[in-house]
Amino acid sequence: MKSVVTTVIAAADAAGRFPTSSDLESVQGSIQRAAARLEAAEKLAANLDNVAKEAYDACIKKYGYLNNSGEANETQVKKDKCLRDIKHYMRLINYCLVVGGTGPLDEWGIAGGREVYRALDLPTAPYVEALRFARTRGCAPRDMSAQALVEYNALLDYTINSLS
Repeated sequence: MKSVVTTVIAAADAAGRFPTSSDLESVQGSIQRAAARLEAAEKLAANLDNVAKEAYDACIKKYGYLNNSGEANETQVKKDKCLRDIKHYMRLINYCLVVGGTGPLDEWGIAGGREVYRALDLPTAPYVEALRFARTRGCAPRDMSAQALVEYNALLDYTINSLS
């Protein structure tokens, strides 16, 4: 799994060199932000079901036509799967907060995700909307500290941009 440490080491190895001082500064910055990332991961884990449900509700409010007959969210089974997928992205964001890199999202959420949605004729815009809602809803200090919110929002932005 990719983390800032494994990414720096792999890049240096691929270039046939030892990590540079800027590589090490990148690792040091990640380590310094670790407490904020872990705080965000803890808060997200404690509220994951609520965050995902609110995000799902917001995306269905914006894309209400998806509940119509013949659309991607027409049955309860499909609605449950949509909520499950939003929870999946939120869990991957949580894993990324813990490891300090985008590896879990890259490996398990983004790689092939758009192709799967296309193959199943599912729009990605509702997922993007759900993640945008989760990003907008987060508030410091109500939900977490300002630095923890920065770390959380950065991963939401990364996911949003990857699905857009």
